[in-house]
Amino acid sequence: MATIKIKQVRSGVGEPLDQKRTLRALGLHKISQVSEVQDNPSIRGMIRKVSHLITVVD
Repeated sequence: MATIKIKQVRSGVGEPLDQKRTLRALGLHKISQVSEVQDNPSIRGMIRKVSHLITVVD
């Protein structure tokens, strides 16, 4: 199955609790941290929810 690499570029401080929990569920804890996750519809929805805090890396 395919994977997606995502990188946290902004802090979750000051964001709603659900967005902070979404970052944790994606495996991101610190700025500039890169996480590799499975590519499926639920993960894509999580990425869309916090798209202003992360970027997708090639």
